[in-house]
Amino acid sequence: MQTAHAHRPSANRNQPEFDAVVVGAGFSGLYMLHRLRQLGVTTRVYEAGGGVGGTWYWNRYPGARCDSESWVYCYSFSDEILQEWTWTERYPSQPEIERYLNYVADRLDLRRDIQFNTRVTAAAFDEATGRWLITTDAGEQVWATYFITAVGCLSADNLPAFKGLETFQGEWYHTGRWPQEGIDFTGKRVGLIGTGATGIQVAPVVAEQAEHLWVFQRTPNYAIPAHNRPLDPEFIRQLKASYGEVWEIVRRSAAGLPIEPVERSALAVSPEEQRQIYEAAWQKGGFYFLFETFNDILVNPEANETAAAFIRSKIRETVRDPEVAELLCPSDHPYGTKRPPLEHGYYEAFNRDNVTLVDVRKSPIEEITPTGIRTTDGEYPLDIIIFATGFDALTGPLTRIDIRGRGGVALAEKWVSGPRNYLGVAVHGFPNMFTITGPLSPSVLTNMPAAISQHVEWIADCIGYLRQHGYRGIEATADAEDRWVAHANEAAEQTLYPRAKSWYIGANVPGKPRVFMVYVGGLQNYRARCQEIASKGYEGFSLTPEAALAVGAG
Repeated sequence: MQTAHAHRPSANRNQPEFDAVVVGAGFSGLYMLHRLRQLGVTTRVYEAGGGVGGTWYWNRYPGARCDSESWVYCYSFSDEILQEWTWTERYPSQPEIERYLNYVADRLDLRRDIQFNTRVTAAAFDEATGRWLITTDAGEQVWATYFITAVGCLSADNLPAFKGLETFQGEWYHTGRWPQEGIDFTGKRVGLIGTGATGIQVAPVVAEQAEHLWVFQRTPNYAIPAHNRPLDPEFIRQLKASYGEVWEIVRRSAAGLPIEPVERSALAVSPEEQRQIYEAAWQKGGFYFLFETFNDILVNPEANETAAAFIRSKIRETVRDPEVAELLCPSDHPYGTKRPPLEHGYYEAFNRDNVTLVDVRKSPIEEITPTGIRTTDGEYPLDIIIFATGFDALTGPLTRIDIRGRGGVALAEKWVSGPRNYLGVAVHGFPNMFTITGPLSPSVLTNMPAAISQHVEWIADCIGYLRQHGYRGIEATADAEDRWVAHANEAAEQTLYPRAKSWYIGANVPGKPRVFMVYVGGLQNYRARCQEIASKGYEGFSLTPEAALAVGAG
């Protein structure tokens, strides 16, 4: 077939060759490298940053911390690491998570196979040899049998095209690309654009330093208190003695959290009991409010409204100015259908004299001027602008790399109407490519390390199986891909998720197709499905024996 040869990568015998190339050295890439080494698979990891950490290398904005509890926001594969490492807080901050990932990289001696400050710009599948040719921003090229993306779901930052940004004479920063040395806000007039999970973390911290903080809000969010606290030594001792049980609960939970499922409807109890259940979860803090109260919050609009109304009542209790409180009360989407943020003093920040909420739904931002931000209501003079405007999520980190499969077809071209793949891990037409926590897998609807570990282990087992049975190639079939996409869409439609204009459906990026990009069936069900597929000799995949490669090249 002509096109295949027209797009064949230029072979050069002098280019280095590895069994596998992994893109990214965050939670996914580090564990993938460790597992591949255990298989005896020669591996090179490329990392765009200057150190390990991925999300936790780049996102060092004020207040950056995790929304899963520290004792499960970590690797579970090594008892030694679980026992040796001690977390200091319930919800760890960015510096602590970065330290943890550096500790793991050192403990497992991973750095010698990681090339830092190197961005992968392209990867092309060569049909003649069944290998991938990977190109970096330095022009370096290497060959690999397996091409594995560990790029994260939230790594391609999204900066809306604000008119006049280039004229701004102050400083501006995107939260996803924060300067390593940090920023001093003392005596500064600061504008914060965005009130998603990141903006909600940033606001209270900046408010304590800045002369004045203006928070530009388009859509209010339902934020739950985290009730972060230092971890008590006795709690840590008990935790380390019972880690096995903790991980068992995590593995059978839908969200990869140590939360046992509840079997009760919000509509089956009295309003008094309902309020008591919500209040108990509110005091506990964290995702318990969503997962440990009622089982129909994300599927039944009436049940959802009981949770939403409770949160709005808490916002009104907390924020002293009733007008500001109403502006902070969401009403345009069901609770939990956008990324549910945890807050650390967010609502209290609006009780400060130096914090002003600007409703850009009522008075939209017209342009950024040399001296600040102008809305239809006038200009706000600013020294610093913070863009907490999120990411081109899930697909962006992959489509921003020029990845080309059979016939030179670009992944971005294949996904022009939304992501298509099998299990969120493999794409038809892209043999021997694996996407760790790719779109249409549970990923961002779970505690990420739990989802990452499941994918890394499945991919490693798959590569082990191929090597053991003399297969050189594996590729998702078109039929399996079609069925998975249909199943993922159908699962999403049975929930309230599609009712929100969220980054889960690409609504934050102009021109991005509106498709729900995450698998909502729960991590425990997804894990079982993946295991079943593997146990049937990788059902839904076509496997290429070593000898057949040259014959089937065209």
